[in-house]
Amino acid sequence: MTDTYPNTQLHIAGDWKSAEAGETINVINPATEEVIGHVAHARIADLDAALEAAESGFKIWKKTSANQRYKVMRKAAELLRSRVDQIATIMTLEQGKPFAEAKGETLFGAEIIDWFAEESRRTYGRVIPARMDGVTQLVVKEPVGPVAAFTPWNFPINQAVRKVSGAVAAGCSIILKGPEETPASCAALLKCFIDAELPDGVVNLVYGIPSEISEYLIPHQSIRKVTFTGSTAVGKQLAALAGAHMKRVTMELGGHSPAIVFEDADVDVALKVLTANKFRNAGQVCVSPTRFLVHEKHYDRFVEGFTDFASNLPVGDGMDQNTKMGPLAHDRRIDAIEGFVSDAVSKGANILTGGERKGNKGYFFEPTVITDVPMDSRIMNEEPFGPVAPIMPFSDFDAVVAEANRLDYGLAAYAYTKSAKTAEAIGNAFESGMVSINHHGIALIETPFGGVKDSGYGSEGGSEAIDAYLNTKFITQAGI
Repeated sequence: MTDTYPNTQLHIAGDWKSAEAGETINVINPATEEVIGHVAHARIADLDAALEAAESGFKIWKKTSANQRYKVMRKAAELLRSRVDQIATIMTLEQGKPFAEAKGETLFGAEIIDWFAEESRRTYGRVIPARMDGVTQLVVKEPVGPVAAFTPWNFPINQAVRKVSGAVAAGCSIILKGPEETPASCAALLKCFIDAELPDGVVNLVYGIPSEISEYLIPHQSIRKVTFTGSTAVGKQLAALAGAHMKRVTMELGGHSPAIVFEDADVDVALKVLTANKFRNAGQVCVSPTRFLVHEKHYDRFVEGFTDFASNLPVGDGMDQNTKMGPLAHDRRIDAIEGFVSDAVSKGANILTGGERKGNKGYFFEPTVITDVPMDSRIMNEEPFGPVAPIMPFSDFDAVVAEANRLDYGLAAYAYTKSAKTAEAIGNAFESGMVSINHHGIALIETPFGGVKDSGYGSEGGSEAIDAYLNTKFITQAGI
């Protein structure tokens, strides 16, 4: 363990504790491949304790006023801001992203808590005019109950904070299954809620084998709501399990986002925004632009500009202030990206820059640009989740729309055009839960965040986000 990286325990019923069986999982720094710490490995006995704690915590928290929930959450947000440098350091060590990105994620996490705190005071019901005298008809909102939440490693704070904040704001308790690869920054987030004097049992944190935890928690009678962020394949399994037990579900799943640059686009703007967002977090972003469809008029210029950016992007340890792209988060991603590139090349694609693992220490992969990519290649059909940009030309509006909507994914989509008519047309044509035109305006907490088709359902942003943690109850009463 390093001086700055802590070992991570479970948090159950107000206590930080080791797993009952004493098991742990190694945590590896992806920039060095060295073991930097350990995280407690929960088993069934630990999950039973967490379930009991969540039930007890819910009984207290659901009766706590919205104004008091607001005060606790605002305090948690301020604690998160005050600890930003410490938490960002932890995140970079365990996840690999540049320190500046980790710091930005942590500060944005505080904004998310603040926003949900405000929403907690605005879970309004309504009065429905009755058809008869002496009858009142009320709609009230009530917390759904204990929540089971599952979050990934790519944004260890910002994925968890949306779920924890939504549950806490609504009056629910929650068991968070955090990411084993990046446990300490996720734990640091929960510590802010705990230090803000949230009652024991309202937030609980476990780590372990994902399938073992999900298969135990989701069917359990104590759990009333399931929320998951991760791959489409796993999401479908969890949604089916939840459906078998009639559990409320929010699914934020994979994407394969088209980015269209039309004939009348400002190419300089498109290049500046799309390159920055392609290689952010080494491409390990669910809403990353992943299929670049460029009008033939601008194709050569766009490819040249994109390639120049990628080939000159400083790649290295996230703790180096000169680094703009860190390593992939773990060795599995290296194998996956190598597979995508080799498959595309074997089918005739050309590598213009990158295409290989960088160095012989750490999980670094070169920023990569490929062209002439066949439509049957894996990278054009499966979510790449890495720093590889396939770029293809187009000439026809209907054809590029067909390509953009060809896959079963529908999370995010991007377009660049100076034409109001084209902007309206493409905004309407995209089959996607989120569309951003001429800028990257996705994932602000006040806006809806979620997909359609195989990219899931439900929202983790906007006013819709807190509704996922509330039951709607209708009460009608006649005068006595």
